[in-house]
Amino acid sequence: MSAPLWKPGYCTSGLVCHGLGDALALLRDEGYRAVVITPDAAHLDPRRDDYAAEVRRTATQLATLDLDCIVETGSRFLLDPRRKHWPTLLDDGGPATVRSAFLRDCMQLARQLGARCVSLWSGVLPENMPPQRAWQRLRERLLPLLDAAASDGLVLGFEPEPGMLVATVADWHELHQLCGAHPALRMSLDCGHIIANNEGVPHEVLLRERAHLAWVAIEDMRYGVHEHLPFGEGDLDLPALLAALAQIGFDGVVAVELPRHAHAGATMVRSCRKILAAHGAPFRQLA
Repeated sequence: MSAPLWKPGYCTSGLVCHGLGDALALLRDEGYRAVVITPDAAHLDPRRDDYAAEVRRTATQLATLDLDCIVETGSRFLLDPRRKHWPTLLDDGGPATVRSAFLRDCMQLARQLGARCVSLWSGVLPENMPPQRAWQRLRERLLPLLDAAASDGLVLGFEPEPGMLVATVADWHELHQLCGAHPALRMSLDCGHIIANNEGVPHEVLLRERAHLAWVAIEDMRYGVHEHLPFGEGDLDLPALLAALAQIGFDGVVAVELPRHAHAGATMVRSCRKILAAHGAPFRQLA
């Protein structure tokens, strides 16, 4: 089997108790090669007066530490402090415009940070909206973003998220077809979501979807339950998953996503590295 080419990373949603600079330094010191940054109240909040300076500092630090970067847009309460993940592209005109503007801002942020991918999701089906209308609305609002991404040399990694309109890998393919197989539309594949959705075995899905992958999120999860867990606490066959990544020659970012464990972020960063490295994950050699 080929040596793994993918870049081990970690999502900053699981490091919100750290300042962003400290989080990036921790990841580099622990041998990680990539980071998935979620702009949020704790990190790169675009509402703060020092946002532009923080972006410049972060871009410099990413280059100095040689960390690949993806920009992920799933902050819970950044756009509305009272409603989780609201507004979305599925909402009525004014609120949806807020989400579209935020996504465009994140695309600009990706360019500033040297990232090549912005990750997003659909949001939940609004109350009293027929699903067919929601799918059409999503297509209408996503296509201009895809065109803008393509003109900037970016891809949009669309993530199937349990409970949202685009919840499963099959739903992603429906969206892909609705958007005319737009070249800028790729899949952000969370392997735990495959388990939570009872969609099959993650490593088999990974092999099947190799041509569509933007990046891959990994964590443990139990079948039928959407709860991000540390490795060893759920139903994930981690050795089989890592073998599949090597088999397909995936050379992108594979990032641990543990947003509910930020209180133990440093411990999780280290323990996940040890577990993954024991299975041959290609971390940097520690000093």
